[in-house]
Amino acid sequence: DRAGLPRCIVGTLVSVAAYISRRVVFPNAVRPAAIVVDTDSGTILRIAEHDAPGRVDNTHDHGDHVILPGLIDPHVHLNEPGRTEWEGFRTGTRAAAAGGITTVIDMPLNCLPPTTTVAGLEAKRAAAATQSTVDWRAWGGAENGNQRHLAGLAAAGVPGYKCFLVDPGCEGLGILDRVNLRAAMPIIATTGLPLLVHAEDPFVIAQVQSAANTDPRRYADYLRSRPDAAETVAIAHLIELCREFGTRVHIVHLATAEALPMLRAARVEGLPITVETCPHYLHFAAEDIADGATLLKCAPPIRSRANRDLLRAAVADGTIDLVASDHSPCPPAMKNAATGRFDTAWGGIASLSLGLPIVWTALGPSLNDVARLMSSAPAALAGLGARKGRIAAGFDSDLVVFAPEQSFVVAPRHLHFRHAISPYPCERLQGVVRETIVRGVTVYRDGVFPGEPVGREVRI
Repeated sequence: DRAGLPRCIVGTLVSVAAYISRRVVFPNAVRPAAIVVDTDSGTILRIAEHDAPGRVDNTHDHGDHVILPGLIDPHVHLNEPGRTEWEGFRTGTRAAAAGGITTVIDMPLNCLPPTTTVAGLEAKRAAAATQSTVDWRAWGGAENGNQRHLAGLAAAGVPGYKCFLVDPGCEGLGILDRVNLRAAMPIIATTGLPLLVHAEDPFVIAQVQSAANTDPRRYADYLRSRPDAAETVAIAHLIELCREFGTRVHIVHLATAEALPMLRAARVEGLPITVETCPHYLHFAAEDIADGATLLKCAPPIRSRANRDLLRAAVADGTIDLVASDHSPCPPAMKNAATGRFDTAWGGIASLSLGLPIVWTALGPSLNDVARLMSSAPAALAGLGARKGRIAAGFDSDLVVFAPEQSFVVAPRHLHFRHAISPYPCERLQGVVRETIVRGVTVYRDGVFPGEPVGREVRI
């Protein structure tokens, strides 16, 4: 413990800070504590008593505000390189910091080139250099015909792979059909990395859409075009493949509660399947979405209020492992606000700076549940569990200071991403992110981003 040693023994000048609160969130407790941090290395030296941090250079006393482990968002579309006019590392990671997120895992789309080869990964690394406010990693992509690149991507440092069973909706990452999915599964199994799957079955969707006579402005018609069965059929098939090959499978953005019984059964069976849902599925309900309200278009779609309540219960009981934003921004014109047409509007919801208040408002879970859902479980998924996702000695000093009793009405100034378009403005949310700290450096405090970007790629 260098905090208790004379500096001549340490041999170099060590800067030590203590972050103090009466409510520090640990895996199984919330209690008063002092988090003693080596601000030079950005790691936690030790956890001390609240009133006895030991010898430190700076003390940051946050009183009754909660200190949580920094949040990790494993489902973010930063769109750089290639579509930086949609988002980008500089703007997207500032928004992440404003939401208490200290690490993001970027998806292999909608960037150009997609991260389906080592060359694509290197292009992303070059784009991110010096721009990121928070730490980051990048998922690889799996698509038809790129099986020969999967092992190389693992060796180059991706923590796993993302694939689409349906058309992703824009140029770049392609579909992974059933034949190519079967070919990729054993290769991915040998890497030990997870396959993250957009689980909607294209045949179910095609059958529904071919028979539909729809009004493109009606939300009810859009909802019928992507039924629950599209998710349940795809997830049932993935469970079969997981059982056959032993590949780690992670279901992204689960929207239907109808899949919960089979996911529970797979868990009991011991299959390596995990699942996430998103803030918008926990906050909004189909009955409240007006016709033409294309800011709320996403895929899979936001379903009924009863479905939402079942998802909330599944988050609470642990059937759903984690909550991720699926931050999927676009230029304003692509949301079709003028026409209100769901059929051609971009299917994505931007919310990167709001996830923690949304989840706290929707669920009111314990602070320990928040830390599990938004820190430790995402860390485990992304291969970061040995250094991020909890407050403990030897871990990165990634922290978020949170005021759960405060509330606010969302306004564009709270968003911080490139285009201030989102369905959340005018929504009242409970809980305010006051400060975000990445490896001992404050990157956000009460609406201000002090200093230059300090984020870096986390390589394991």
